Amino acid sequence: MQNSQRITQFVILLVTLNLLWTATAVAEDAVAPQEAELLAVLRSDAPAADKAITCKKLAIYGSAEAVPDLAKLLADPELNSWARIALEAIPGEEADEALRNATESLDGLLLVGTINSIGVRQDAQAVEILSAHLQDADSDVASAAAVALGHVGNASASESLRQALATASLSVRSSIAEGCVLCAESFLADGDSDTARQIYDEVRAADVPLQRVIEATRGAILARKEDEAIPLLMEQFRSPVKQLFQLALGTAREFPGGDVDQALANEMRRTSPERAALIIQAMADRPETVVLTAVLDAARQGPKEVRLSAIEALKRIGDVSCLPSLLEIALETDEDVAGTAKDTLSEIPGDDVDGQILALLPQSEGGMYPLMIELVGRRRLQAVPELIKALESSDNDVRSAALIALGETVNLDRLDVLVNQVVSPDHSDDAPVAQRALKAASVRMPDREACAVMLADAIDQTPSVKTMSALLEILAAVGGTRSLEAVGAAANSADAQLQDTGTRLLGQWMTADAAPVLLDLSKSASDGKYRDRAFRGYLRIARQFVLPEQERVDMCEQAFEMSRRPADQKLVLEVLERYPNAGMLGLAIQAMQTPELKDDATPVVLKIAEKIGGDQKQIIEQLSKAGLEKVKLEIVQAEYGAGTTQKNVTDILQEQVRNFPLITLKSNSYNTSFGGDPAPGVVKELKVRYRIDGKEGEASFAENAPIFLPLPK
Repeated sequence: MQNSQRITQFVILLVTLNLLWTATAVAEDAVAPQEAELLAVLRSDAPAADKAITCKKLAIYGSAEAVPDLAKLLADPELNSWARIALEAIPGEEADEALRNATESLDGLLLVGTINSIGVRQDAQAVEILSAHLQDADSDVASAAAVALGHVGNASASESLRQALATASLSVRSSIAEGCVLCAESFLADGDSDTARQIYDEVRAADVPLQRVIEATRGAILARKEDEAIPLLMEQFRSPVKQLFQLALGTAREFPGGDVDQALANEMRRTSPERAALIIQAMADRPETVVLTAVLDAARQGPKEVRLSAIEALKRIGDVSCLPSLLEIALETDEDVAGTAKDTLSEIPGDDVDGQILALLPQSEGGMYPLMIELVGRRRLQAVPELIKALESSDNDVRSAALIALGETVNLDRLDVLVNQVVSPDHSDDAPVAQRALKAASVRMPDREACAVMLADAIDQTPSVKTMSALLEILAAVGGTRSLEAVGAAANSADAQLQDTGTRLLGQWMTADAAPVLLDLSKSASDGKYRDRAFRGYLRIARQFVLPEQERVDMCEQAFEMSRRPADQKLVLEVLERYPNAGMLGLAIQAMQTPELKDDATPVVLKIAEKIGGDQKQIIEQLSKAGLEKVKLEIVQAEYGAGTTQKNVTDILQEQVRNFPLITLKSNSYNTSFGGDPAPGVVKELKVRYRIDGKEGEASFAENAPIFLPLPK
């Protein structure tokens, strides 16, 4: 039995290996032809641009077979960088050797690029070559060699760089220091912190730019043991050099262990307020080991700048133990400090924080009571019964806080509490706050139609037109079918104030379903003010909303029919021009038949015709039937092409001149109409100089675009 199982497992293994071998073979077979095709391009007389793209593809499909052809391009100023893209990616010793060999014959920027590629490949066999180039008379070459040695990062590379650091010229020393830092990072990553520390310290002591000192100082801190690293880190915190202080802030965030946290707390207490505020933020970015008591002490007292930073930091690192202090701070008279504390209290995470706030709520007195209510609302805690009870308070601040909190927390089943406070407030001063709270609650209800029904019913319950208007504002914010019905009914009511509110809200409606309501209102409203408002609201939907093409055309047609003044009809013309299509062209042509609109509609017709293209002969026929005034058109000069390659097509255009500023060609293709393509494979344009009724103009047209010549001013 066991032998049978073993045989079965062995067979499965063989099948699996065979499948893997087959898949690999298929992949290799797919790559090989691809590589052969690409190499054929490199070996041909193809343009440099084609060979450049080929090199990029060889970075994916290339193998050792491609290296000789790519190596030949390293001496080509146009293709050097493209060839290196592939050589940097192709695995194997062949690519390394090709790059090393190329350094013997190249110079200048070509040599710099090749050395950079050696660095990318971290070729350990190139250390001797790169070390020799550290003494190159060309500082760019020497600098590239130094950085490449840093990328290699082994013992011999670091030895060459460390020897050169003290003797190199100033023009190269920065790059040598960069290479040293890169080597030190390699040693540190490999666990050799002693060697890394030595190199970092040598760079710090050298006469090198500040940026290199900063890089080396960071490494020197992280390479040291904690008892040596923390003093060096604190030294940077105390440096008068701003960049070193910034370095300390960043390094402190990545420093391991917990001892540094107490050092940061001590430094925060002794330094300037400006720096202390920044150190607190660094402390807060170490949430697992931060000295919370130090941040909390800074939040309680001290310079305002430091307090604000500490209070802000407690959003991330605070817990329930911070609650008493933050509550006291939130009641201070300084608005900035108190406001920041409230924000922090609103954001400190934790169910225990929520539980403590709910536990303290019924026990709170004085100024603490409205604060606790506010926090319930901000944190959206469920305490509706307690908030309803707070509405009975004689304190305005308490009632206001309770209303606002209800607006953030109440569900649909208790929305009636806020509705009642709007319709029949116990205290008249509460009405504005209640309205804001009801709006806040209503717009977050998941069932907006059910919410709208409740609000619409409330309108029927109140005799106050002012309250009705307030509820209509809320309905408009909620939106939906029922809200639209209620607002539409108000716009059609006999009360002027409700008409004003309703028509204004309909004009601002955020969905296209308000269009029929506005259309009916524009036809039926007796007051011209509200009729005009409805018309403009209707046209706003046609102009601004995303609509099906035919629906927009139909709306514009309706707008023409119901508009009573030329000024309104001109507004419709603007919509036609904004959304050019065949339907809009037809409406614009119809508008030309109205004497008062002809001058405005004519340029709209031409612009729509220009944009929609299509059968130009048919468009000319439409324009002729529309009674478009004829013009005297002369083509002065016309050229078709790209850049310096231009074909004179003046005669061809002159043959097609008619009595309209529109030229129809024999074909929709410029190349066919103009007898060939003057610049194959390149985007072309047609440039025309012309005269219309004696006035000169110029226009350019993208390839194959309709040729509508703008009327000269």
